[in-house]
Amino acid sequence: MTSDVRRDLAVFDLDGTLADTAHRQKYLERKPRDWAGFFAAAPLDPPLPEGVALARKSAQECEVVYLTGRPERCRADTLAWLTRHGLPEGALHMRRNADRRPARVTKLATLRRLARGRTVRMLVDDDELVCLEAERAGFTVVRARWASPSAALKDAQEREGRT
Repeated sequence: MTSDVRRDLAVFDLDGTLADTAHRQKYLERKPRDWAGFFAAAPLDPPLPEGVALARKSAQECEVVYLTGRPERCRADTLAWLTRHGLPEGALHMRRNADRRPARVTKLATLRRLARGRTVRMLVDDDELVCLEAERAGFTVVRARWASPSAALKDAQEREGRT
């Protein structure tokens, strides 16, 4: 007999939550910003131990889902990174390549879509604006405060909708 019970979802951001982007911030500090260089360096991101441990622990009770502002063209590199660092299998939701809306808009839309048929137990994200919007919409949020914040990345997330 198979079970039709679907587990709650634990939704994890990548950059600044599971992946340490500090080594590639230099690409965002330039004028103009070097987005190609920024995303090309993503496969070299070291994992953030706190985020990885939380994702693994969450997988014991929930289905893990990944929600990132990275563009769709980064899918193969992102999936390889998740596998290489032993993260739980799960659906990967990415930004369309030409979508420049702020992460607080794109991620909330995806969270609402996920919540239509499932319970989203938590969102784990480092972007304060994403966290605030998710909380306003009634989602439980865990703020990923274990990475060094980057002013350049925060500005890029909000103004340019790139990650």
